[in-house]
Amino acid sequence: MIAAEKLRGAILAILLAWGWKRAAIALVAGALSALAMAPFNAWPVLFLTLPVMVWLIDGAGAGRWRGVPAAALTGWWFGLGYFVPGLYWIGYAFLVDAPTFAWLLPFAVLGLPAYLALFTAFGFALARLIWTREGTRVIALAASLTLSEWLRGQVLTGFPWNAFGYALTEPLALAQTASLIGLWGLTFLSVAIFASPATLIDGGTRGRRPWIAPALALALLIAMGIFGGVRLALQPTALVAKVKLRIMQPNLQQDVKFNYAAKAEVMQKYLALSDRASGPQSTGVRDVSILIWPESAFPFFLTREADAMAQIAELLPRGTVLITGSVRAPDLPPGVRATRAYNSIYVIDHDGSVVSVYDKVHLVPFGEFLPFQDWMEKLGFVQLTKVHGGFIAGARRRPMNLPNAPRMLPLICYEAIFPGDVASRDDRPGWMINLTNDGWFGNSTGPYQHLQQARVRAIEQGLPMVRAANTGVSAVIDPVGRIIARLGLGVEGVLDANLPSAIAPTVYARLGDIPAAVMVAAGLLVVLRRRVIKRAS
Repeated sequence: MIAAEKLRGAILAILLAWGWKRAAIALVAGALSALAMAPFNAWPVLFLTLPVMVWLIDGAGAGRWRGVPAAALTGWWFGLGYFVPGLYWIGYAFLVDAPTFAWLLPFAVLGLPAYLALFTAFGFALARLIWTREGTRVIALAASLTLSEWLRGQVLTGFPWNAFGYALTEPLALAQTASLIGLWGLTFLSVAIFASPATLIDGGTRGRRPWIAPALALALLIAMGIFGGVRLALQPTALVAKVKLRIMQPNLQQDVKFNYAAKAEVMQKYLALSDRASGPQSTGVRDVSILIWPESAFPFFLTREADAMAQIAELLPRGTVLITGSVRAPDLPPGVRATRAYNSIYVIDHDGSVVSVYDKVHLVPFGEFLPFQDWMEKLGFVQLTKVHGGFIAGARRRPMNLPNAPRMLPLICYEAIFPGDVASRDDRPGWMINLTNDGWFGNSTGPYQHLQQARVRAIEQGLPMVRAANTGVSAVIDPVGRIIARLGLGVEGVLDANLPSAIAPTVYARLGDIPAAVMVAAGLLVVLRRRVIKRAS
């Protein structure tokens, strides 16, 4: 009885909190919510933090203009608390060249979260605008935050990192729902499920059966687990015949990776590591049909260095191809110096010829280009990669042909975090490859979050995902998200694995975000209908 009274008192204090107390509650709840993401995956914490947000939005009604400004400010503080610990690792990139960029560290660690929190603020404000006084307000919050999270993935090239839907991607059985409704559908379900305990305080004044929402949420979680378990059981990992992969993870420091003077050292390490025996039965690269090196592997334009191309040709036996990241100079007249570049993927055959090239389409703001590039360069700013004028974006994403292997869809770095931009329904590849350089972010949570998001792309599309990272985490992932081989963060080595086979196109691969849009639209209709009924009565 005493414990129940204390709990009711705490909830009442949250409902009535105002000013700095309200901000502090939202900030702490946001910070705790970050534990739901990789590598912690402590998603049950959201059963505590999201109900608190519902109660704060309830209490915002005491403010002006129906509580919308107060709800928006609450959402901003929650978002700030969520994104600072979730994205702190971005600050590591500004320490790679500390004399040039360290002064920008506070702007990266606090400025980006402050900007991203504006989308959370919008979601909370929209939720308050359509708020109800019963259990359907949980649906209002789910629909509103899904819309705001989708916008976060679109506006100013988008950055949907750590979207709330990723909370339902561990254990793997829960993640299988992504094959039906994708990341944004999972976001809707995550908010609705984890916020549902907020209705337990409603009692007779806000609904006769306040237990319905959490009971439905629990039933939905169980159903997702059963669906996922059955899907995993029915989809064992199948392998493509005669295709053996070797991923080379060099674990190079960033100051070496971008230093032309280290050209010989870099090449020697790549060649020696790629041909390393990985077991008593291994004969090095001669066992391999596809050798894979990570993003931006060289501190030079690869195809302009004849000796490097000759060394690669000497390394590769007949029947083996190399897939590697590299900066690529644009086609220019003879004698014209290249000042800009593409971030590219090359497929190189055993004779040193270039079979195929892909240029990165979705560039990283402030990393590979600056907004208003010319104007900011005149003010003395430069992006982290220090390419004058910024990298050049590729024209379009397309599958690449490989000899004696299924076609692959190339994804460079964070291109793997955009669910709607991955595979075309009309030109389906056999697998996806994600070359990345997570070495920018040190020994932090960032590379694990990146791996988690790449794994969800595999589940959404029903396509295997192969990741090659400079410092980890490199992995081979089957089309239902099983990690069948991996190299850990900060490890130097090679990873040998067979290529998993694709499965039939998933519902998400066929319909895209339509199911998620239907869920949000249906949720909004339910909420608006309840508002109309209440107003009429």
